[in-house]
Amino acid sequence: MIRGVTNGDDAVLVGENFIVANDGVGAWATRPRGHAALWSRLILHFWALEAERDKSLDSSNAEPNPVQYLQKAYEQTLSATSSPNEWHGTTTACGALLHHTGSEASLEPALYVTNLGDSQVLVLRPSDQEVIYKTKEQWHWFDCPRQLGTNSPDTPVKNAVMDKLVLQEDDVVLAMSDGVVDNLWEHEVLQNVLDSIQAWVGGAGGTATGDRQGGGGGGMQFVAQELVNAARVVAEDPFAESPFMERAVEEGLAMEGGKLDDISVVAAVCKHRKG
Repeated sequence: MIRGVTNGDDAVLVGENFIVANDGVGAWATRPRGHAALWSRLILHFWALEAERDKSLDSSNAEPNPVQYLQKAYEQTLSATSSPNEWHGTTTACGALLHHTGSEASLEPALYVTNLGDSQVLVLRPSDQEVIYKTKEQWHWFDCPRQLGTNSPDTPVKNAVMDKLVLQEDDVVLAMSDGVVDNLWEHEVLQNVLDSIQAWVGGAGGTATGDRQGGGGGGMQFVAQELVNAARVVAEDPFAESPFMERAVEEGLAMEGGKLDDISVVAAVCKHRKG
């Protein structure tokens, strides 16, 4: 089964311990045999498969290697989109893989975050109402991020950045395409998520599948949708102030309003496994 879901040219993965947001570069739609959505989805699919296949992680001392998984995914996508089934495209790649760290007697949840390009992983600690981690955007130049695919010099082993951080229970992890980060500032994302969790705990957002505390019981789907809605409001407002507009002005370009783009969010919350 093909892993993930396609949203426009974006592709997202919602897994029990792995979330991903890839952003296919839409300009390929104007090129012969261009198919950015295929590239973002295939990279994601093979990346997820490589993580699933790493049986060394059954050992409590082993650590995942998501950059190497991504490299293999990139190579498999190159092969799958070559002649006679030739399709051109490029995509950013951004994912967060949950594992553990420490001795067997005192294991702690550890997050392995991998980024290439300008999608973003953001880690929030609602108990302290703060952002504790975010990936750094990688650009060749303004509005041209590092990307994997046709005619791009970038590769995972050369250009992807991987960070490891220890989580606490109820920390929230977001994987987002630039349709969010180009339209909402970091403090707006934080406040939106905190408000959504509070609303969910209070009974908003539909039927829960378990304990609502901390956004559990299905609350992360509600959190993600509220964040998408907020980003869309700015994206569709030609007079809004936005992070993308601010960067464009810094580059000497005349622009105002939000940036219309595919908007993708995966939200996850760290919880102790029962049983």
